[in-house]
Amino acid sequence: MTRYLGAHTIDSGGIHMAARRAGAGGMTALQLFTAIPKFYGDKSSIRPERVERFRTALEAAGIEPARVLVHAAYVLNTATGDEEKWSRAAAGLRKELERSTALGAGAVCFHPGAATGGDRAAGIARVGRAITQALDAVPGRTRLLLENTAGAGMTIGRTPEEVGAILQAVPAPLRGRTGYGLDTCHLFAAGHDLTASAAALTRILDEFEAATGEPPSFFHLNDSEGALGSNKDRHVLIGDGNIGRAPFGWLLHDPRSAGIPLILETPQENPAIADDDASPDPWDVRMMGLLRELARG
Repeated sequence: MTRYLGAHTIDSGGIHMAARRAGAGGMTALQLFTAIPKFYGDKSSIRPERVERFRTALEAAGIEPARVLVHAAYVLNTATGDEEKWSRAAAGLRKELERSTALGAGAVCFHPGAATGGDRAAGIARVGRAITQALDAVPGRTRLLLENTAGAGMTIGRTPEEVGAILQAVPAPLRGRTGYGLDTCHLFAAGHDLTASAAALTRILDEFEAATGEPPSFFHLNDSEGALGSNKDRHVLIGDGNIGRAPFGWLLHDPRSAGIPLILETPQENPAIADDDASPDPWDVRMMGLLRELARG
């Protein structure tokens, strides 16, 4: 079974440097931002020369574009009941898909957001509408993938049923360009106990697959600072949190982890790296080694 391991690498110096750092770290997958994640990015386009630099660096790194995952801005709340904020979030998601399609990325992942009006069913419908509008507006092969959430407050997407309901709100002709992925920290924080046993982890994945009709299209491999069911979205290095190493080994031996991006979003030792320094982060290198060891075990 082929495992495509990577990380959300630092993009100091540009997104082409993120690709170079991933290549230098021996990664076969990559995650990055195409715009500043604290802003909507609804008016941010991507220049052709930036696209060319990225594609050249990606090819040199030996990473297939299909294994590139773009993370949308954190502020995009497509579940909100505030129509003005929803419109900006939907526009930001559409623009992200446009930028990512220009790059040739395999997919965009995004957090669905929170049903600020208190109606979870209405929030789910609004997320589905935002996905549909983005896919209708931007042709191409780049997919738009939901990410499960840690479940704080009125956040949508913490259960298999909610993820499945969002996807069911997308018209059937567009479903091939959408899907979902699972973050291990978010699963644990939302109350899904990956640590109980290998069989328990399998059951969790089975529940998401049954509710959605498909396996995940990516995994985020993060340990959790918070306790089980804490709803706390705090990532730590694998083995330093409350999930521990063993469940990552179980996950890497599940056939659903084959052939898709497996992305670390764990802390980096040198987040202030110089723009022209293409060296991989030491903590990313250590985590990659650990994951390879767990995959072999």
